[in-house]
Order: sequence, then structure tokens, then C-alpha cells
Amino acid sequence: MRSAFFTILILSIGVCMNGCRSGSTPTTEEAKQIAVGWELVSNFTKIDTGFEARFSLTNGSSTPLTDANWALFFNMSPRPLIPPLTPQPATVHHINGDWYKLTPNPGFTLKPGATIQIRYEGTEAVNKLTDAPMGLYFVFYTKDGREERIVQVANYSVTPFTRREQMLRGKIDSEPLFTPEHTYRTNLTASLLPADKLQQIIPSPVKLTPGRGTLTLDSSLPIYADKGLEREADYLSRKLKTLTGSNFSVSTGAPKGPCIALKKGNVSVNGVVNEAYRLGIDENGVIITGNDAAGVFYGVQSLLALLPTTSYLKPAATVAVRYVQIEDAPRFAFRGMHLDVSRNFQTKETILRLLDLLAFYKVNTFLFYTTEDEGWRLEIDGLPELTQVGAQRVHTSGKETPVLHPAYGSGPRAYDEGKYGSGYYTKADFIDILQYATERHIKVIPEINLPGHARAAIKAMEARYERLMKEGKEKEAREYRLIDPDDKSVYLSAQGYTDNVVSVGQESTYHFCEKVVDELTKMYKAAGLPMDVLHTGGDEVPEGAWTKSPVAARVLSNNPTIKDPKNLQTYFFRNLVKRLKKRNLEIHGWEEAVLAKATDGKLVLNPEFVGQGVVPYVWNNLFDMDLGNRMANAGYPVVLCNVSNFYFDMAYTNDPQEPGLYWAGYVDTKNNWAFAPFDMVKTTNKTSMGKPLKYAGLEKMKLSARKNIRGVEAQLWSETIKGRAMAEYAMLPKLLGFAESAWAPERPWETIENKQAREASMRIGWNVFANTLAQKDLPRLSTINGGYTYRLPLPGALIEKGMLKANVELPGLAIRYTTNGTEPTAQSALYAGPVKAAGTLTLKSFDASGRSSRSVVLKVP
Repeated sequence: MRSAFFTILILSIGVCMNGCRSGSTPTTEEAKQIAVGWELVSNFTKIDTGFEARFSLTNGSSTPLTDANWALFFNMSPRPLIPPLTPQPATVHHINGDWYKLTPNPGFTLKPGATIQIRYEGTEAVNKLTDAPMGLYFVFYTKDGREERIVQVANYSVTPFTRREQMLRGKIDSEPLFTPEHTYRTNLTASLLPADKLQQIIPSPVKLTPGRGTLTLDSSLPIYADKGLEREADYLSRKLKTLTGSNFSVSTGAPKGPCIALKKGNVSVNGVVNEAYRLGIDENGVIITGNDAAGVFYGVQSLLALLPTTSYLKPAATVAVRYVQIEDAPRFAFRGMHLDVSRNFQTKETILRLLDLLAFYKVNTFLFYTTEDEGWRLEIDGLPELTQVGAQRVHTSGKETPVLHPAYGSGPRAYDEGKYGSGYYTKADFIDILQYATERHIKVIPEINLPGHARAAIKAMEARYERLMKEGKEKEAREYRLIDPDDKSVYLSAQGYTDNVVSVGQESTYHFCEKVVDELTKMYKAAGLPMDVLHTGGDEVPEGAWTKSPVAARVLSNNPTIKDPKNLQTYFFRNLVKRLKKRNLEIHGWEEAVLAKATDGKLVLNPEFVGQGVVPYVWNNLFDMDLGNRMANAGYPVVLCNVSNFYFDMAYTNDPQEPGLYWAGYVDTKNNWAFAPFDMVKTTNKTSMGKPLKYAGLEKMKLSARKNIRGVEAQLWSETIKGRAMAEYAMLPKLLGFAESAWAPERPWETIENKQAREASMRIGWNVFANTLAQKDLPRLSTINGGYTYRLPLPGALIEKGMLKANVELPGLAIRYTTNGTEPTAQSALYAGPVKAAGTLTLKSFDASGRSSRSVVLKVP
């Protein structure tokens, strides 16, 4: 993935990474002795949602740090800064995006062995350890101001968040403080259920009728498949071999005797035929009949889900499965999972593992988000700079240079071990992913994010422009250029960027999009697939874009009905839709793509694209609460991506050690499960700060508009996601709750109007689901594909009248504890009821596979 072009580019910046020495700065080895500490001071500041933090520097080198020979660069979740209350020895500056630097103020000096503290303040409170500055590195400067040496910080510490003013997001945060005691009281609504009361399959089938008796599955049962179902039969054979160690033969033609038969037939369940199936298990074997191959495939997944968890934990040559008859079909035709691999890269192997997981839980669409401000992750023929520049991040002396600066802790060098800022998929990789997904009946939707969130593409095309201009190829250089070079517009995007919006008045911008689409189409064709859908992004174009662009001014002059630069996004999308429709593409995009800006700057529904093959994805249900209803009522085919329910990057809880974001509040597995798609008022009742939501006067979804809800999608944005383990932790078990909302038939509580009765019904339903997760599905995930990294909840615990009481959110998990401060293991004492509290109590939850949660510590007074 590295390139000679990129190596030259690094050298051209003029930075000596290691050996250069002028005598005025620490050597590389000495610089590694400079300790950096960071502490969140408080979120209770002079503004409602502010924060105050401080750096500490301890100079362990033999060279003084002066007011001119150093700067500390780092990434942190982008937040506007405000001037500190008192003068500080150094200042934190925002550069771009989440890239910041700490520079000394005049008169600064830090002698060898000395320590200094620097306070700074900003807006948007901080309450997660994952918000702490990351990817820190020093740049040292010569006497004439040139960059002499880059040294990554080797001694860095973050002070734990333990105080109320660190754990809450200021005085307007209404969420209760995270404590073991609060968790215990919250968990009291859960109760342990016996195995026969658990959900048989996640997601729930439409109709399941248990029989009497069990079938022994072993290799003596051959697999027969109708013509056209060979792929599904081979898939099942491979899965059964993993569980039993034996080969299950696969044949086509009429079954003979007891067997596993995969058949095509007319299947309709609740009026749904696509992906519908029947599954029967009795003394004659297994029969799976699907209306189509996808239906058969999902019947296969249900068969695998019916196998006892013990057969996954302890594979044996035979597996006993109970007799059952199932009729099933999905509630929604579109059941999607989005993954952002641009902020932090994920390997092809991780993507394939995810596709297996989606298939098992009957998710049929994968939105592959390979372009963003921070990275372009897909090789495109004819535009090598997209990956040579756009797929890797390095230190640069300024944001104007045609490289991507460090982001999300990627550090100053591309491809550093343990960092996730650099990487891309070759064409061959992408074709492999397409084919792997297709074998699992998953549709991959590619994405090109325009007009905002486009910085990686912009920088790549500027590098291309400069290269070709130096070669004297001006016409070719301008062919795919994405900016108006004379644009002086000033704006700040939601992620802190000042240069991430393309020019919408240049033909080269549209030509770029068409070029990428045409190359994507070729890759789909090579995979044996049509490309018929494109996701165009379209979200979060910042206020102020295009306001001082000569090119934009000409567009406004030639199109007086546009009136205001803020309406140029609609102009852009209109032109894009016309071009993409010529390529027979259905156009998907975030909600903003079909919104317009009123004179007061507020977004309003734009009906222009109804019936034009445009599908909006609605995420913003906390700040524009009835938007999904209004879009469906207006006739748009809507995909619901509600941030309050389906954003997997939102942290599970407000525990400071729990990774993730929280700008939209906290999203746990129950939020994914508790979703009423046609009346979200029933399941979304608080703001991001934990205050009650008020729905008075908002538009409800018409009964006739329910058919316009095409489906639902879960999102995993990757700002805090570093590598496979973190991605799986963020997804699991949330994905299982989402799958239930996406596939299962309408739950009883969705139509109960009385709040008290509805919540009582939800508690019963959730308790069954929670027990099923703990006792069946999570331990099984420890073995599938070599095991996934899933989250187990921390136990709740308190000491009452000298006795330890403990419980857990997912009944069926075991709680083990120690009294001497050591970490519990699978051999530690099992909590079975209140015990006398003594010493330092440490508790963990464990599942049947031996996996455990993080620990909870209580000290007995």
C-alpha cells in the first residue's frame, strides 16, 4: 500500500525524523524522556457545556524547552476552544478537524527535571477516557524555525475520571451518575428465566411451533438441494462440519430417506414472499423451503441458531436439535449495517468477519463507507492519488499541503504499527468483498460523500492537479479538480474542518463523481454483479460554504431562483441525480440531501426528489424529531437510522471507561431492541442530556405512509474505533437488538397506547431477550469464526447493612468476586446471593464460554 510517490512527498516536507541535531533541541532518545500528562479538571465551567483540562510536561531530557524550540501536536475529539481565564505558559490551538497543537507562549522555559502545567478550556463537555488527547508527538525546531525532528510521545498518562464534575457533562446533564449502586438498582427489573422460556432464534420468526422429540444431526444425514441452491447447501455443509468435525455430503435431485432438504417453493408469510421460508424439523430430517434462494439461506441461519449453544462451545460428532415448525419472513425488506472505515481503517479480513455476522442475524445490506474527510479507502483506476494521498495520514507543516494530516490518534507517520489512519482496499480486495457478501445474500452499497465530508478526495485531487501542472498538462490537471482555488469562504464543519466542501459549480466536480462511479461499476461487473445503488452522503455541509467563491457566485448569477449560497447543496444534488440516473442508479443519501435551507437557515423538507429514485436515510430524530414521519408522509422511501437507537458508536453507558461518543446520548442494546418504527414517541423519550422529550405539535406518521418505510439501518462511525476488537465490541451485542427490530414481526408493546401498560409489556419482552443473549447467543459468539469480541455488562453491586448485593443486566451471566483486591477469574467465588462484605470487593460478570466483563470494585468502609 505504500508508494514511492508518498515516500517522496514525506521527504519533501523537509522533516528529519531521527538523526538531525542542531544542539538546541533534545535528541530523539532524550525527547522520549519528556513526560506528558493530561487531566480533565471539570465539566462544570462558566458555560453550560464547557470543559477545562490541563496538560503537564515534565522535562526528562538534558535540554531546556524554550518558547521557540518545540510544539506538541495531538488529536482530540473536535471541540471549539475558548480563551483561558488566566494567562498560561502555553496555548492549545485548533488546526483543522480533530488536529490540535500546544505551543509555548513568549517567555516559556522548562528546564531539565522541571514540571509545568498548562490549562485550557473549550465547549462541549468531556466525560470519556476516549476523549483524551491521542496520537501525541513533539516537533522540535531549529533556531531559524525549521522543523528539525519529530518524536512521538513515549511517556503519556491520563488521569482517571472519578469525580462528579468529570463524570457528568456539566450542570445540564440529567443522566444519573454512573455507579455500581445505580447499576444495581436499574438491574432489579431483570430476572432469571429457565431455558424453556428463552427466545429460540434471534431475530424472532413470525411463527414457531415446537414439536415433541429431537433429531440427531450427524453426517449420516445428507444434504439435498434443488437446482440453484447449491451455494446455500455448500454453506450449510461447511458450517455443520465446523460443529461436528464431519463432512455432510451435498447432492442435487430428489431426497431419499431422512435428510436435510433445501427446496424452492411458493412461500408467503404475512403477505411477504421475498426472503420468506418454512423450516421443518421432525423424524424425517430437516426441510427448508424458500420462496427464493435468500429465503432458503435465512432458513439455514435459523437452523444453525436452533442448535444448542453447547454444540458450539463443545463440538461433537452429533448434535441434537428439537422438532419444530417455523414460518418466517422479514418485517422490513431493507435491513442494513453501515461501517465507516475512513476515520479508522479496518482490514479486509475484519470486513469478511462482519459480513458473516450480518448473515447470521439476517441483515441483508452493507453500506460500505469508504470515503470521508479523513480517508479515501478504495483503489480507483486512473486516479492513483486517491489512495497514494487520500489513504494515509502523516504530519505536515500546514493544512494547505496536499496530504492528509494526522487524525484520531494516527500519529505523524503512515502505517505505524498499532495505528489505524492508513490503509485501503485494492480493486481485488473490493471484488472479493462483493463476492463474499453476495454468497451471504448481502447487498453492498458503495458511497461517495459529496459535497461535504470530502476532504480526502479534495486533497488527493489537489495532489493530482499539482503533479500534472508540473508536467505541463493543464487540461488534464483540471479534469477532476474539486475546489475553486479562489474560494475564500470561511466555515467550520461539525467535525471541525475548514476545507472539506467541494465546489458545486465546476464541471470537474461532477466529472470526478462520474469517473469514480464508472470505475466502481467495473468492479461490480468483475464480481459478476450489477451496480444499481449509490450512497452519495450529502450530510453536514457547514454554514458559510460557497459564500465567497467566484465560481459559486457565477452559478447564483446564472440561476437567480437559488437566491442564497446555502441553497447550492440542492442545486448540486439536483445535477448529481440527473447524471446518476443516466447510469441506472438508485440514489441514496443522508436526510440533508432532500432538505433545503429556509431564509432563517433552518432545514426544511424539499419534496423535489419524491418519485425520482432517491432514498433518504433519516438519522436526526433527537433534534428534528418528526423528520422521518414527515418524509414518509411526503412520499419518500425512507430508511430509518435513528441516532437514539441505531448508532453503535454511541457509548453503552456514561461510565468514563466505556469507550464511545455521546453527543446524542448513550445507546445500549436495549435501545436497539426497543424501537417502534411507526411511532418513535413510544420508545424515544429523552434528549441527549437525559431530559424528557416533548412531542407536542409534531407530525405523526400516517397509516398510508408506513409502506414508505423501506427499512432500518445501524451505523458504526469510527472516530473511537481502533481495530477489529473495538469494532466488534461496539457492535456486539447491539447488533442483536437491531436485528430483532429489523426482522421480527411487530412486538405487542409497539401498539399499546397506555404508557404504564406499554412499559410493563416491554419489560417482559426485554427480559426474555436479555436472558437469551446471556444464556445462548453471546457464549455462542465466542466460538463462531474463531470468536468475536463482544461486550459483557458490568455487575451492579452495593453494600447494604454489611452485606454485598449484586446483580447483572443480562440474567444468566455469572457473577464472580474476590475480597482481596485481585481480579476475579472463572475459578473465583460465585455470587449466589447476599454475602457478608469484607475487604476490597472486586466483581466481574462471566458467560458460559468463560468470557468476562470489566471489573467493579467496592471498598468496605
